[in-house]
Amino acid sequence: MDNGQRQTLHLSSNIKNNVVQFLLKHSHDGVLSRGAVMEAAEAHGISRKTVYRLWKAAKEQMQRGEPALMEGKVKGYQHVDRLELDQEKVRNLSTLERSSLRKMAVKLNVSKSTLGHWVKQGKLRPHTNAIKPALTNMNKIARARWSLSQLEPQITQGRVKFQSMHNVVHIDEKWFYMTKVSDRYYLLPDEDEPYRTCKSKRYITKVMFMCAVSRPHFGINGQSTYDGKVGIFPFTEFLPAQRRSKNRARGTMETKAINSVTKSVMKDCLIQQIIPAIKAKWPVGASKDIYIQQDNATPHITAMDADFQAVANSDGFRIQLICQPPNSPDTNILDLGFFRAIQSLQHEKPCKTVDELVWNVCSSFEELSPQTLNKVFLSLQACLNEILQCRGGNGYKVPHINKDRLQRNGELPNVLEVEEVVVRDVLHYLQMPENSVGAIYDIEPLSNAFGF
Repeated sequence: MDNGQRQTLHLSSNIKNNVVQFLLKHSHDGVLSRGAVMEAAEAHGISRKTVYRLWKAAKEQMQRGEPALMEGKVKGYQHVDRLELDQEKVRNLSTLERSSLRKMAVKLNVSKSTLGHWVKQGKLRPHTNAIKPALTNMNKIARARWSLSQLEPQITQGRVKFQSMHNVVHIDEKWFYMTKVSDRYYLLPDEDEPYRTCKSKRYITKVMFMCAVSRPHFGINGQSTYDGKVGIFPFTEFLPAQRRSKNRARGTMETKAINSVTKSVMKDCLIQQIIPAIKAKWPVGASKDIYIQQDNATPHITAMDADFQAVANSDGFRIQLICQPPNSPDTNILDLGFFRAIQSLQHEKPCKTVDELVWNVCSSFEELSPQTLNKVFLSLQACLNEILQCRGGNGYKVPHINKDRLQRNGELPNVLEVEEVVVRDVLHYLQMPENSVGAIYDIEPLSNAFGF
């Protein structure tokens, strides 16, 4: 739509009629006198193209025998040859041929602007697609069993509730980078574009962090009594500089990232940092039977590690180490959304050194509110519900349950629920002989409650 069309649509009916009336006075047998268009444009503060559109629409109405001066009757120019989207052509295009408007325009033999109009009108829907882990049949069975094990073994009005998950600590590790290879900025027309440099974009400075979170506790008034943020721990070391540079002398102590995070490094972080942090921050009166949930990465220790058992079962705590299903980042709070929240805040802070990167990540972790963390736990339960409906698959979108609106209205639930029919269907599916092998997650209480 050009400026003339846009201006025509925003004119009131009175202005349109006044313009047409002026033109009729300065016309003879449908022919406008010289200078009439310019005078009408100047008199009403519109463009000549808009005047021409109104005059053409008025003549068309008069040719059809309609009065051109009735209020509301004069309309802008309408395309009679407007292109329509051929849905069959679109359906026959492969996903690779739909990856950009330029490619689709060539395949559909239309202009890019036409495709843009169809997107704005809702005839085409933009979609960003993320690749997901490939799942074997055993993976799907394990995911279904894991999701069932997170349910309470009781039925209430045809629905089954998820456990509150207050005694589970999620841990995971992630690389945080000093900067992004490509970034977007919004500048004023006279501003200079930012100039960023790096010796190699393949080797941007990065630090791995181990993060541990649990579900926050809230009081009756909705205030947080425990924020759930156990801690975030960088894998760094303090070493002397091996060479002299213009920035510091040889031998100056500086922070270096540990690029090879081995099993011994992971074990040291878990035993000497995470478990002491859990014991120090765990809320008074809460159950001390705690589960630390980790993924199946090779450097992680097993639950039977003697050093872990000695530290985990002391000071009145009984801490167990459990592994989430393989190829299932959607069952971990950190991978599901909390890491993304930390990263979005981290990239708002300037960073030039490893110390600044560590500070930015740790401060971003502390800035996030307990309410944000609690919402991710509800998203986790929504994903577990989808996993049950997919019988362990991951071909679903992360559900949106309008948590912000529910929180504003004071209607945010503590736990989500699953339909009884869905649970029965999954239990029946898992009871089949070919699916009952390798039952590593305990669903016996739920099976007994449902009579299986």
